Amino acid sequence: MAQRTARRVLWTHHLARPEQLPDDEAEWNTFALLAGRGFGKTRTAAEWICWQAIRFPKTRWAIAAPTHADARDTCVEGESGVLNILREYGVLKDYNRSISEIFLDNGSRMKLFSGEEPDRFRGPQFHGGWFDELAAFKYPEAWDQYKFGLRLGTHPRTIVTTTPRPTKLIKDLIADETVKIVRGSTFDNAKNLAPSALADLKFKYDNTRLGRQELYGEILDVVEGALWTRELIENARAKTAPPLVRIVIGVDPAVTSGETSDLTGIVAAGIDASGHYYILDDKSLRASPDTWARVAVNLYQDRNADKIVAETNNGGDMVIILMRQVDPSISVMKVTATRGKQLRAEPISSLYEQGRVHHIGYFAELETQMCEWTPLDKQSPDRLDALVWALTELNTGGASMIALAGMSIICGKCGMPSPRTATICFNCAAQLKG
Repeated sequence: MAQRTARRVLWTHHLARPEQLPDDEAEWNTFALLAGRGFGKTRTAAEWICWQAIRFPKTRWAIAAPTHADARDTCVEGESGVLNILREYGVLKDYNRSISEIFLDNGSRMKLFSGEEPDRFRGPQFHGGWFDELAAFKYPEAWDQYKFGLRLGTHPRTIVTTTPRPTKLIKDLIADETVKIVRGSTFDNAKNLAPSALADLKFKYDNTRLGRQELYGEILDVVEGALWTRELIENARAKTAPPLVRIVIGVDPAVTSGETSDLTGIVAAGIDASGHYYILDDKSLRASPDTWARVAVNLYQDRNADKIVAETNNGGDMVIILMRQVDPSISVMKVTATRGKQLRAEPISSLYEQGRVHHIGYFAELETQMCEWTPLDKQSPDRLDALVWALTELNTGGASMIALAGMSIICGKCGMPSPRTATICFNCAAQLKG
């Protein structure tokens, strides 16, 4: 008991800043810490959930992150994760990595969940939980499914830690009177961060939109001149895709693979019989050529895709060779960016404006890039480029294939498909001839 008390006092009186100590006497149901990277969000939540599990024996707690690996590697096994804290308290009984559960010696337990699998929340009940990087969840309905099971004890509570983005879920949390909102920046935790790193971040990102979001935790919304808006994407979002007649993987390779290199954009998209498009996956990453080639080919195989479309401005034929070394049988087409990004992106933006492109779940990084990139930006939008290449191929090659299958009629003016029963083109309103 003395060890636990001393450990708690160490955190509350010596290590934590006031904003890292949720007031358990206050009337809140959710404590939402919206702050920049390096603020100490992980430590704050891990300390809170461990103490709740210690002070209330035989309770059940959920720990959720965008992916299962995030929950395991950051929330549990990370330097500021719950395992180290429970060991310091001397209360850890067992950590079963295979079933993703943590057991305390007082009968309390914690279970890990992923934002990619919302149905996993069906069935379990909780006294409370921790949702890390909620703004990056692919399927925000994981939050709703969790809330249905948040019904044990006298006052179930949840802590949310995230770098904020203007998603509907985050906006709903901010508007909820039962949610206690705390904001903060990277620089609030300056005493625990390397001065040289802070100076470098400030020099590179101060007074930039990326810096305002990632360092200062601001919620940034509409960007003047951007071809997409959050509302445009949100209004056409879907939970599942219908049967697709064609699937394409778009790849925008990075020139280098260092820590400061661009990402390699890898996006999967499909088209259905009515000429609607569906964004299925964003597997973009910063990696060596061998690694990103394998990721792209694996996605092609997993989705049973029809083609990979890869930009070869940087790397030339080597881009194609790398992927064929992984699987010689893949269908891959090289494309070259001969027009500016704006000219390539505008027709795809028009498809969004027509409500014909649907994102299956949320793609936080991709959607942020879409809604913040403008034609004046010099930075290469890697995820966006991959999306544009995939949808451009579906928009051209996909249209004729659908018509040949007898499912749609192609407009003689714009070349886009509409259902065979239509008399006016869904794309340009021209008269159709059956």
